[in-house]
Amino acid sequence: MNDIPVFKPLIGPDEIGAATQSLEMGWLGMGSYVAEFEEKIGEVINAPDRFVSAVSTGTAALHVALLVAGVKPGDEVIVSAFNCSADYQAISWVGADIVFCDCDDDTLEMDIDKAEALVSDKTKAIIIMDYDCIISDYDKVEAFANKHNLRVIHDACHSFGSFYKGKPVGSYSDICVFSFDPVKTITCLDGGAVVVRTEEEQKYVRELRLLGMQQPSEVMYQNKRAWTFDVERVGYRYHMLNLHAAIGVQQIAKLDQIRATRAAASKRYSERLASVAQVRTPNSSFDEVNPFLYYIRVPQEDRDDLRAYLKEKGIDTGIHWQPGHWFSLWKDCRKGDLSVTDAVGHEILSLPLHSMMELSVVDQVSDTIGDFFANKAA
Repeated sequence: MNDIPVFKPLIGPDEIGAATQSLEMGWLGMGSYVAEFEEKIGEVINAPDRFVSAVSTGTAALHVALLVAGVKPGDEVIVSAFNCSADYQAISWVGADIVFCDCDDDTLEMDIDKAEALVSDKTKAIIIMDYDCIISDYDKVEAFANKHNLRVIHDACHSFGSFYKGKPVGSYSDICVFSFDPVKTITCLDGGAVVVRTEEEQKYVRELRLLGMQQPSEVMYQNKRAWTFDVERVGYRYHMLNLHAAIGVQQIAKLDQIRATRAAASKRYSERLASVAQVRTPNSSFDEVNPFLYYIRVPQEDRDDLRAYLKEKGIDTGIHWQPGHWFSLWKDCRKGDLSVTDAVGHEILSLPLHSMMELSVVDQVSDTIGDFFANKAA
């Protein structure tokens, strides 16, 4: 492993102790820890009018969210071409057609103005993603969705614990999904959550996540199960395990510290890299966000050489992401002008960002990037 990895989970005695206790309990499926984890998520988003259900992964959450939105085969879903492939897979799973929209050059969020030209009579929903340390302009998104009578799936897999205009992410959107996978700011080893607006939608989510079984979650939350129940719909094995939820509860207890240290590291990156002319840093103050990634954009002709140089110095990097229309599976999907996405796909580079990260590490990475461009100019 490289000396400075891109991702490094914050796992300590609290998480290990909780995992041990959950295993010693002997109830390995969905149980009391899942109920507690959902309660903690509810406290973070602070929205009594929203309803939380934990699921097995963020990708499962996306799939379920599309089903809650009523997306069916033949429908179209507008999504940014600069996004994680999980969003595209989830759309494909429900049989809908992907429509790729360009991203905004400053925020890397979907360019809503360009989305206007992509709406058709088949458009059913739009997926809006918060990328890294920038939260989508949800007021603009909501106005667009209301204008065209669309459901909104808010992909907040990068932004758990962040805020939009003072409101916690998850408290204001139509349908919101979170991810708690191994590399997220809050991890459950793997896990996700779906946040909906009504108890009826929550009931639907909870049936979908447990093979369609009409088995009250309240029973399983007591580490028990009902042995007689009905099944009225197709469902999936998407429930969260007690072990994962137990770790998630301990992670949420550290949320304030995680958010503060990641924001501080991100601010330091932007300060240290401001003098490197070839580096473009995120358009964010980091004041209301819990940053998942810290990215930079560099000239296309320099990116691979910079990655190689950093690797030689023991610094790992990543690329988040390859644009969706670059993949063979989705290259023929309907799309608009994707010129910004194409440029970003060649320029983007993720730098190491960890919870509790020493600022001296940030300085080391930043200085090494500066050395690369200084040596190139010499």
